[in-house]
Amino acid sequence: MVELRKNKGLTDVIALENLKDNVFLATMILQLGQVDGLVSGAINTTANTIRPTLQLIKTAPDSSLVSSIFFMLLPDQVLIYGDCAINPEPNAEQLADIAIQSADSARAFDIEPRVAMISYSTGRSGQGADVEKVARATEIAKAKRPDLIIDGPLQYDAAIMENVTKKKAPNSPVAVKATVFIFPDLNTGNTTYKAVQRSADLVSIGPMLQGMNKPVNDLSRGA
Repeated sequence: MVELRKNKGLTDVIALENLKDNVFLATMILQLGQVDGLVSGAINTTANTIRPTLQLIKTAPDSSLVSSIFFMLLPDQVLIYGDCAINPEPNAEQLADIAIQSADSARAFDIEPRVAMISYSTGRSGQGADVEKVARATEIAKAKRPDLIIDGPLQYDAAIMENVTKKKAPNSPVAVKATVFIFPDLNTGNTTYKAVQRSADLVSIGPMLQGMNKPVNDLSRGA
């Protein structure tokens, strides 16, 4: 641990103290390759789970950030929500990367990614900095990954309800068919997934972390 954090001035004494914490200890065991993955969070906060990971495991070489998704198990399909656990106020570039990471995760689980960038406005029907951020993020994600089907800004109902789509987004390649929902900030994403999970009594799996150098997953303390 001292070797990994020598640039931050970590001492033997502090390292030994840190290793009394099970999450730090487990993270080091993972870093040393003695286990394949880490699951934490049932009795630890997200911050306590993520902090050692960011310090010791770090992000994957091709990742600019760590984000998360939830698998929402509906009766007839599985939807993916991101980011509902990690990034409080992502900017447009970060939101684009979250969308790309989430689409790749969906594909890894054999869910065809059709990405809806969620906002309080569909298209240009509303104005504001938050809407512009989602519009810009959509453009960036499309430019980075032209192979993905991404559209936004879309209101949630326009992304999933056919009768609303016909009025608000009739030409959207994603509307009605969306499988991946990217929320503009943590407040929106976390609130939405919990509301849907509890109100509809759905099984919600996650958060699954994306962008780490090794597999680390955080649980909700409501798990």
